[in-house]
Amino acid sequence: MTQRFIPFQVMEHFMVKVLEKAGVPDTDAKTITDVLIQADKFGFDSHGVNRLKPIYLDRIKDGILNPVTNFKVVREGPTTAVIDGQNGMGHVISTSAMKMAVDKARQFGMGMVVVRNSSHYGFAGYYPLMAVKENMIGITGTNARPSIAPTFGVEGMLGTNPLTFGIPTDEAFPFLLDCATSITQRGKVELYAREGKEMSKGWVIDDKGESKTDSVAALDDFIAGRAALTPLGGIGEELGGYKGYGYATVVEILSSALQQGNYMKMLLGFQDGKKVPYNLGHFFIAIDINAFVEPDDFKKTTGNILRELRASKKMPGQDRIYTAGEKEYDTWMYRKDKGIPFGDDLLAEFKGICKDYALDEFLHHFER
Repeated sequence: MTQRFIPFQVMEHFMVKVLEKAGVPDTDAKTITDVLIQADKFGFDSHGVNRLKPIYLDRIKDGILNPVTNFKVVREGPTTAVIDGQNGMGHVISTSAMKMAVDKARQFGMGMVVVRNSSHYGFAGYYPLMAVKENMIGITGTNARPSIAPTFGVEGMLGTNPLTFGIPTDEAFPFLLDCATSITQRGKVELYAREGKEMSKGWVIDDKGESKTDSVAALDDFIAGRAALTPLGGIGEELGGYKGYGYATVVEILSSALQQGNYMKMLLGFQDGKKVPYNLGHFFIAIDINAFVEPDDFKKTTGNILRELRASKKMPGQDRIYTAGEKEYDTWMYRKDKGIPFGDDLLAEFKGICKDYALDEFLHHFER
């Protein structure tokens, strides 16, 4: 499979234009574009521009996602708030929610905002990084359509439910831990299917509890209820699968119970055989470091911890130990002058977007 890089500036211009043509207001289109392209800058390709058509444009076209976002704050206290997203664009709702949490933390030391009736918010790491830029610790989580089977179960019940942390350091990059509570996430299975790659054993199980490796078949089986993702730790208890299952449950609770939103099978996206909004829930936490300690002292201690971890004794055959956020920084250093990598299938998909939205002036960028 051939691969080519398309410059970030080209993709930013294209994405905004497409979203505007889909009915998204200009300012919101720029926010969504920034979130999605940030994912590709850091190497989270499963949550970057490849999600534009299936997760956003198609859902707008199907009438299950509102391109114009009009969220409401339905309850608010000094350090807390509850937002009803009213099925708007998740990125727009979420940037506003984290900004609100940061503003509250700046005044009171901590802030937490929860959201109901939202939609897929893209790259989870984007929102904690908003807090990091303000010398704060940022935390977020979201539920999603059911995909993870409970330990000893074979039915997808929980979303891939990421639990994401951003922490400032004295290094060139922050500590950024952005990972699903499953071994892999549905977006990565989609990426593997697009690229014609087989999955590793243990990522997905069928309805008999056996491992599946065919990524294309897995996507069909997810929809039919014949397959599920495994939690962090994998199948059963031997390698700690119950731990990932437990963390996924925590995220599900914090993404639904505090805001009285939808959860688990309520997030399937279908009702009576028809597509309906997913109405996801999220939570956002900001912690002002200055309320506890001088930010520079905090950053130095954090940096020391990370440097000591990387300098520890390595396994035979390994020449490097990483800390969270480091690979993302390395990817950005590699891609910053190149752009976003596109395989043949993604190039073809974006050529189709150009034609569907009368943006022929961009077609040449996606030629093989």
